[in-house]
Amino acid sequence: MFLVMVFAAAAQAQVLNSGASTISLNAVLNDSITVSLSSNAVNFTLTQASGSNPGSTSVTATTTWLLRPNVGSLKLYAFFASSASALTDGTGNNIPSSDFQISNNGGAFNALTNTVPFGGANAGLQLSSTTILGNNRKGTRTDVMNFNINLVPLPNLPAGTYTGTLTIQAQAI
Repeated sequence: MFLVMVFAAAAQAQVLNSGASTISLNAVLNDSITVSLSSNAVNFTLTQASGSNPGSTSVTATTTWLLRPNVGSLKLYAFFASSASALTDGTGNNIPSSDFQISNNGGAFNALTNTVPFGGANAGLQLSSTTILGNNRKGTRTDVMNFNINLVPLPNLPAGTYTGTLTIQAQAI
């Protein structure tokens, strides 16, 4: 009799479902550009009125990006805040950006005399430009920079310690 009651109760049970509820999903993978440097300091031993005052080390800039399809190029820039005083002794004696030079990837030395999207007017240099196509919207680029200070235009620069800050920044356009 017990077995008959269990089957009878099961036969009377009904399936009951709730109404459906939905969750909207939205995932965004943002554009990104990073620049990392192998070193954050370069020293110079200056010789009065000399055109050859190389930096103590090269610096490698590694640029990594993830970009949308509408980006056409990625450019890397070096710049100072001011063209008149790229390096200064703090007492009014300055080395202008026009006397600071960078050789990128073994190329010729170029002074920082251009106006670029960042920094001071006439205080920058475009180091590289990478065209962004369908196959390289994600990528990495390495630029090796060597440095020189040309003191030929500054034959009367007084002895002292000159400091400055060179900034490296990338821009996708």
